[in-house]
Amino acid sequence: MNLIADAMVPYLNASGINYVRNTPDMTAASSIKASNSGSYDFHFAIHSNASGAGNGNVQGAEFYYAPNSYNGQRAAQIFANNFKEIYPLPERVRTVPTTTLGEVVRTKAPAVLAEVAYHDNAEDAEWIRNNVDRIAENLVLSLTDYFDIPFNKPNENQRNAVVTTMGGNLNVRQQPTITSHKIGSVPNGATVTVYYDTGEWSLIKYGNITGYVNNNYLR
Repeated sequence: MNLIADAMVPYLNASGINYVRNTPDMTAASSIKASNSGSYDFHFAIHSNASGAGNGNVQGAEFYYAPNSYNGQRAAQIFANNFKEIYPLPERVRTVPTTTLGEVVRTKAPAVLAEVAYHDNAEDAEWIRNNVDRIAENLVLSLTDYFDIPFNKPNENQRNAVVTTMGGNLNVRQQPTITSHKIGSVPNGATVTVYYDTGEWSLIKYGNITGYVNNNYLR
């Protein structure tokens, strides 16, 4: 699961999603505590499953959510719908409400816990191993659907650029359109990191601001 999280990072960056990640030595409890100590829009936990039956015959993917969380349920459905496109048995991909799993019921932010497949089933385990990047891409696609922002595949054009205006600030927008919501601004002369370039717009990061700016004002 940490390999999947590693593989998600380039897609998260390219799509403009800011994130904080736990570490492999953290527990579910310490991860929930860290999540609740900050101000986050979403909490996402990635697991593989085990049937406990001992026969290794169970397969499938489940996306758990708290039944009293509208956005948690909405996100779980988005994840499940997209995951059906890549999981070999789409009829076994489902959403599951739960009142017992702390990673979705004890977090301040809306949350989903993904059980991407069963690691005690040989076919599922092999599928995970062979599809780490594909799973990562699909999960980030669902996050962009949830946040209603463009999904961008990472490219090799990450670079620094300098904001060049007539002296004023450059508006940063949520979407690559002039009518999109303004989420911040960058002063003239500032250096920004460009994660993705559409041709007319670039996805940039400046401090805590991540969004789109018009390429006419970058050098």
